[in-house]
Amino acid sequence: MNKKLIIGTRGSKLALWQAYHLQSELKNAGFESELHIIKTKGDIVQHLSFDKIEGKGFFTKEIENALLDESVDIAVHSLKDMPTESTKELVLAGLSYREDPSDLLIIRKDSIEEGRLLQLKKNAVIGTSSIRRKSQIQHLLKEITIKDLRGNVPTRIEKLRSGEYDAIILASAGIRRLEINLEDLNCIRLNPKEFIPAPGQGVVVFQCREKDLNARKILDKIHHREVALCSNVERKVLQLMDGGCHTPLGVYCQMDKQGNYHSYASYSKNAEDKLIHFNLSQSTSYQLAEKIVEKLKQGK
Repeated sequence: MNKKLIIGTRGSKLALWQAYHLQSELKNAGFESELHIIKTKGDIVQHLSFDKIEGKGFFTKEIENALLDESVDIAVHSLKDMPTESTKELVLAGLSYREDPSDLLIIRKDSIEEGRLLQLKKNAVIGTSSIRRKSQIQHLLKEITIKDLRGNVPTRIEKLRSGEYDAIILASAGIRRLEINLEDLNCIRLNPKEFIPAPGQGVVVFQCREKDLNARKILDKIHHREVALCSNVERKVLQLMDGGCHTPLGVYCQMDKQGNYHSYASYSKNAEDKLIHFNLSQSTSYQLAEKIVEKLKQGK
């Protein structure tokens, strides 16, 4: 009989959705599991925006520590939260399907102004703690105020409804996965080819110990290889730019039916600086990330 696998996860509704999704995939493959909830630095420190929290991996480190001390067998994370430098003795052993990678601009109905760009009134207060989102929305809308926004997805939406913000920006993937009803609000999907998402946005990653060959073999059974082809390009760009949650970098890569790669990138040195925005296509992924980084560093 197979040993019951212990899954380490954060405790937010979205993190639990991800963990339950993994549980379901494992069960379909014939393996039983249970959840172990772990609080991370990113969950505890709620008064700072992401770019002001020191270090990298503040949504992952404590869960990785649980893997290392063998209190859990598999960790589940959002791929966009994962540092590009792998923790020694751990491996990323599987990826989920990719949900819609776009960002969503969610506007209170009394903050709508028809005829204005994105239907948002002048001098609107927009909530986000992502420096990438700050950089891109300020590039699009000049007469706005950015206000930091923390908390899990339902909490952020309630802060919008209460009037603390005129609009907020969230990942479409979280809204779709949690099936949140937003009928009382106005939602605008921001095209990921124009408002570029974080590398790996919409993908869930499964991590285990490098030496745990059994867990690696199990996770390989549910791994989505076609997702890895594009997300690997995105994360390679992030790695070459030495980026993380402190970096206003967006990268999105997709493959067409003919197998060609189409990439879209945005970058600025900080949230207020000039935004570099471009797309690049080629028939293979070979050196694609390196070419994107070269263009970003040249400011083209």
